[in-house]
Amino acid sequence: MNFMKALLVLVVLLIGCGVLGGGCALSGFNKARTLDELVESKWQEIDSQLQRRFDLIPNIVATIKGVTAQEKEVFLGIAEARTSYQKADTVNGKAKAAGLFQSALRGLVLNIEKYPNLKSNENFLKLQDTIEGTENRLTVARKTYNDSVRKLNTFVRRFPGSVYAGWAGVDKAEYFKVSEESKERPDIDFSGSDDEG
Repeated sequence: MNFMKALLVLVVLLIGCGVLGGGCALSGFNKARTLDELVESKWQEIDSQLQRRFDLIPNIVATIKGVTAQEKEVFLGIAEARTSYQKADTVNGKAKAAGLFQSALRGLVLNIEKYPNLKSNENFLKLQDTIEGTENRLTVARKTYNDSVRKLNTFVRRFPGSVYAGWAGVDKAEYFKVSEESKERPDIDFSGSDDEG
């Protein structure tokens, strides 16, 4: 009878160890998959912010170029008329310059009616805020992604996580590193030279 009791205890222990081991294996497998999914979702956040950057900022720059060009045209017309008037040494020359000035002022009045607030300065400030906000969002997204990568890679590199990751088909992930080119100051050109020619 003692032999049967010992065998029963051994069987119960083996079953308990099997259940415990299976539970640990399942838990480790699920953790590997969960960390892998977390890394993927955090990458999607970075991808979304990069897409926002590539869509939004060029559109704002183009809008500012249009408003700036319109304002520039009006103010250049006024400046040219003023210069013409100062250089004119005859009555006809001064009258012609006054006519140019009046045309430029009419353009300014039409522009003010069309755009009551000439907004280049506001638009430049808005662009600056947009760039800063976008870069801040990207910085936060990169940090959360890299934190997720660190957690996954730590799990994959340690025992028994490496075993569970192997079973789950999960590999180490790459950190999102800022390239040397992106550390340089970006150039934003409002000259409009790309519109000409």
